[in-house]
Order: sequence, then structure tokens, then C-alpha cells
Amino acid sequence: MFSKKSLPIILLLVLGGGIFYAVQSSGYTNNPRTKYEKILRSVGEMLEEGHYSPKKIDDEFSKTIFKKFLQQLDGDKTYFLQSDIDALKKYETKIDDEIHGQELQSFYAINDIYNKRVDQAEVIYKEILDKPFEFTKDENVTLDGEKLSYAKNEAELKESWRKRLKYMTLERYVDLLEQQEKNKGKEGFIAKSNTDLEKEARDKVSKVMEKTFSRIRNQFTEEERFNALVNEIATTMDPHTTFFPPKEKRAFDESMSGRFYGIGASLKDDDGQIKIATIVTGAPAWKSGEIQVGDAITKVGQGNEEPTDLTGYTVEDAVKLIRGKKGTEVKLFIKKSDGVSKIVSLIRDEIVLEETFARSAIINAGSKKIGYIYLPEFYADWERPNGARCSQDVAKEVIKLKQQNVDGITIDLRNNGGGSLFDVIQMAGLFIKEGPIVQVKGRDEKAQVLPDRDKSVLYDGPLTVMVNEFSASASEIFAAAMQDYGRAVIIGSSSTYGKGTVQRNISLNGDKLGELLASNNNDLGALKLTLQKFYRVNGGSTQLKGVVSDIVLPDQYEYLKLREKDDADALPWDEIQKADYIGLNEYNLNALKTASEQRVNNNPGFKLLREDAQWLSKANDKIYSLQIDKFRAERKQLADTYKQMENILKQPNNLDISFLPGEENRFKDDQAKAERSKQWLKNLTTDIHLGEAINVMKDIIGQGSLAKVEGSEPK
Repeated sequence: MFSKKSLPIILLLVLGGGIFYAVQSSGYTNNPRTKYEKILRSVGEMLEEGHYSPKKIDDEFSKTIFKKFLQQLDGDKTYFLQSDIDALKKYETKIDDEIHGQELQSFYAINDIYNKRVDQAEVIYKEILDKPFEFTKDENVTLDGEKLSYAKNEAELKESWRKRLKYMTLERYVDLLEQQEKNKGKEGFIAKSNTDLEKEARDKVSKVMEKTFSRIRNQFTEEERFNALVNEIATTMDPHTTFFPPKEKRAFDESMSGRFYGIGASLKDDDGQIKIATIVTGAPAWKSGEIQVGDAITKVGQGNEEPTDLTGYTVEDAVKLIRGKKGTEVKLFIKKSDGVSKIVSLIRDEIVLEETFARSAIINAGSKKIGYIYLPEFYADWERPNGARCSQDVAKEVIKLKQQNVDGITIDLRNNGGGSLFDVIQMAGLFIKEGPIVQVKGRDEKAQVLPDRDKSVLYDGPLTVMVNEFSASASEIFAAAMQDYGRAVIIGSSSTYGKGTVQRNISLNGDKLGELLASNNNDLGALKLTLQKFYRVNGGSTQLKGVVSDIVLPDQYEYLKLREKDDADALPWDEIQKADYIGLNEYNLNALKTASEQRVNNNPGFKLLREDAQWLSKANDKIYSLQIDKFRAERKQLADTYKQMENILKQPNNLDISFLPGEENRFKDDQAKAERSKQWLKNLTTDIHLGEAINVMKDIIGQGSLAKVEGSEPK
């Protein structure tokens, strides 16, 4: 009913001829002797021969990688001494040569010194935390590594550690003081002395540091550090060209499909232990009957392999070990709350991430009924013929909303980082008759127009699209197309993220292009390589500048440097010839802007939100006091501002929003999912930005019948 015709093969982003050349012509020397050298050389070849706009891999490139890798290992400047950096300088211009085939030496040299300094730092922090801190001295600490220099000697290094550890202890000491003040006078409460509280705070910091150093040893291994080096090489070409070790590649594929194979349990960090937080009804963990919420997982084994100790692991990294291929065995070493230990063997099965899929609701706004569609990402399950596809799911939600006779539809793409290009075009086609949606241009290629060819329109009523700074890539393509056609009003932050590039994952296994594209055995990992750039149908790129909202609302992230334009490695903005398309004049934007600005300016919440966002952006750059009275005053001001912002984001007049008829009990067989679904709806009722978006929609509806002037110039 709402399926679109097949799009050109270009949507699959198959690499064309001429992208990769024979190794003999690329200047690479020698055969790689080790796995690391093979990865380095393969990545270098792909970057130079395949990247959309490759930087020259020369001595200047090498210096950049050298600096970035040291920052990756020691961004806070708490491990290396300046003398270490001076000794390593001889490798500063060698990394490009190693990429081109020379023996790998720089990584091993840096890694050896790093290991030595980590051992030293572990001794230092234990010595410092063995003695009590005194918080009356008026001194400060700078925590931003970019504003610090490497310590000139061990005495300076110890002083740097002392201040950091004192700051961490002071945070926890003040927490304990405040808890004690709140509980004072309560029956059964026993107050502790300040000396005992300070000791307790130091013990808490000691546990944090133990976990940190355990993670460095058990998880941030030599191989992981090498992976970090390769990723720095990749991202220096542009922020979205990245290196994926095998586990990371699987996690990326799972995020795109909305499905993964695991045990059906969510995890949490509880004072350094990885514990079961929730269990999915019907999933392997639930079926076993041996795993309960609160169980601690100490080790994870893959079939008959030696189990991995989770000491020092983050929840995210523990999840990567537990997930795997369907039908494979994973062994969990469990410690029960009563102290009993046991090994539970589970067979991984498919788990569906419902929260990643499109969903809708009805907002009753006076006499008007507004349909709301939330799309967290442009997902696409390419592995299954009937796998989840966001364009199809959005179409289903539109049909359901039309059946409820809504007066308008709002599509929420806030925090949507993008995804499937094919589905963006399909989804845009639901709202226009036909025509180009986006233009794509490869390296040394002529731009190609990617169109919607289906003349049918699923929905032609009032349409708005909500965006923010984290709406990126596919979200920006959709918003830009709707804006260029004049089909929807874009509401949100001053601009979206600004990612206007196309990537493809390419396996590093094998040397021939066919093997690179076909291999599924990612022993060496994969490279997510930038091959093309997106351009709007009006000719401008979404790269760097993003999409500027028609209706701009004050935003808590507006003044933070979080967008593409804030990354020094980002590719530049440019423009090409506009595509041949017919724009529509559906909305009186000037009237809509004026009405919204008046509401926003008269809304004390939006006014405070703007002021608080400005203040917090500056507060994040502060030097922190280690004198307890000053520290408490600064922290109170910061906490009060955050609390005020949190309250601002919840509008006082709750929106009247509800599930579609028949969907209230959608997850009746899974209590955890049902609770999360209810909480999602509840959060929407107090969303100040959604509230203003609904006001804009009411203005649109109030403008009367839409003036669809075909053939008019697009804005």
C-alpha cells in the first residue's frame, strides 16, 4: 500500500571502479610481518585510495597522529612526564612511514613507556590516598588536560595526582556531610565524626582508582591501545571514518538492525560489580530460571574457552562479551546475593530492541488532535527479508494516525543520529508526490540525484519535524528535503549536527576489493570509510552547517561545542548545482515565526533556559576550588542551575497525550517494557519543546487550507 519502488543501486553504496588501485602503484613497501602491521598498512591503503577527500599521509599527518595518540592514552596528563615526550619525539615523523610499510616501532615505544608510567601512577595514588586530606587550604585544581602541561619531574607528577585525588575525595566528603546533615535527628541514626567521613570518602576514591587501574590492565590491553592508534589515524581523515575491531563492528550492525543475539538481560554497575538490572520475559536468561535481578556477573566464558574476568569492566564492554552469534553458548559466572556462586550456561537468541523502533501517540490540543511520531534512528535490518525497516514502520504509524483523524502530524527526530539512506528516501516519499530527495557525490565523481519515484502521497496534511543538535546524517537529509520542498516546518535548535558524509564498512581481511567487500570473517576488523558527501536538493551540503530550523527554540546544548563544526578534522561545507524539483508554498513561515517568538519571549521557562545554558557553558571551563567552603558554594550554584534547567524542561501545563486506541496494553506480557513505555509517554507530557511544537502546529492548522502552489520557487 505504501511501499516505494526500488531505488538505484547507488543506494547500496557499492564502491565503483577506480577507488582502489594496485598496491604496486601506491608506494607501499615490504610485506607486513605482524597482524598490527597488516592492519596499519590495509587502513593506510584504504584511506589514501578510497577516502572522499584524503589528507596526505606525510610527516605533518604523522605529527598529528603522534599528538592525538598521546592524548588518547593520557588526556589528563597524569602518566607521562615531559622527558618521556621528549624521548618519544624521534617517532613523531615515523608513523606515516610505518603506515606505508616500514617496521612498526613507534607504537611499541609509546606503549612500553605507558606501561611503566601506569605502574608508577598506581604506586603514587595509593601513597596519596593512604593519608588524610585537609580541606581548609585555599588552592585550586585544573582538570582540563588541554590546559595543562606534562609534569617536568616526578615531584610535579605527584602534585598533580594529589590535587586530582583531593578533588575526588572532596566531592565524596561533601556528599557524606550533606547526607549526614539530612539524617540528623532521625531515629536510629548514628552520626560520624568528620575524620571518619573523610576516611570513608578516601576509601570510595580508592575503590574508583582500583577499578580504573584494573580496567587498564585487564581490558585496555596492548591490542586495545593499538586499535585506539589505528582509530586516531582513521578519524584524522574525518570524524566519521573509524576503525572497528571485530566486537565493535558487531555492535554497530546491531544498532542498525534494532536486533541482537544475547541473553535478554540489562546490566548495571553497582559499586564496581556488574549486576543484572532487568530480565526480558521469554528470553534465555528468563527461561533458565537460574538468573535473578541483583545477581553479580564475575566472569563471562565463550563456550569452552577460558572465561574473561569482568574486574574493571564497564557495563558497555561487559555487554559486548555477553552478546554474540545466534545459537552460540555463553557461560555466566554468577555470584548470588547470598554469596553462593554458580555457572549458568545459556544459548544466545534474538533480542528485539523495541525502544529503537518508531512509535506514535495522540496529543489532544484543545479542539485539535495532533499525531506524534517518535523515530529514534533510521534503522534497517538488511539481513532478513522481513526485517524491521523504519520507513515501513513510520508509514504504518501514519496510517494509524490518519485513522484517528488527526489534524496534523509532528515527527520527532531529536537525538536521531541517522542510519539507512535508502529508508530516508522511502520515508520522505511518504509526504511528497515524487522528485529528488538528496544528491550524493563521490570522489572525482559527478553528483547523482537520488529520487522518490512513487507519485502516491501517504499523508498531505500539516507536518512539522522536530530536531536538535544531535539530529544527524539521515535525520538531516529528511529535514532538509522537507524544508526545501516547503513540505514541513522544521522546529528546534539553531541547527542540526552537520554530518553530511556517507560511509561504508569494509572488512580488512584479504587484499582484493572483492574479498574486502564480501568477507564476513572480520578477524582484523573493518574500516568505516567516508566515500561520498550528501547535498540537499537546493545544492547546499548538510555537512558542517547542518539544517537551520525554521522555528528556533532555546536549547540546553546550544552553547556547548558538540556539533560537527566544532571538530577540527571535519570536512568543509560546499555546494553544487541544485536538483530539478518543484517546491511548494504550504506555510506562512513569517507569521509562524512571529507567533512562536512572542510565545517564547513571554515564557519565563524559555528565558531561564537560555540564560542557564549560557552560564553552564562557561562554568564547564572553570578551575575548581579545593577549599571546602568555596567548593560547596560553587557546587551549590552548579546544582541549583542544573535543577532549575531540569524543571524548566518540564512545562507546568502538562500535554494531554495518550497511546493510540488498543495500544495501551502493547507490552502486557513484559512488565519491564510496559513500564518503560509508560514512562516514555509520561516524559512527553512535560516536554517544553514539544509543547511549543504543538503550539506551532495549531498555528499552521489555523492558517486554513494549505496553499499548494506547484511550480513556485522553493525557499
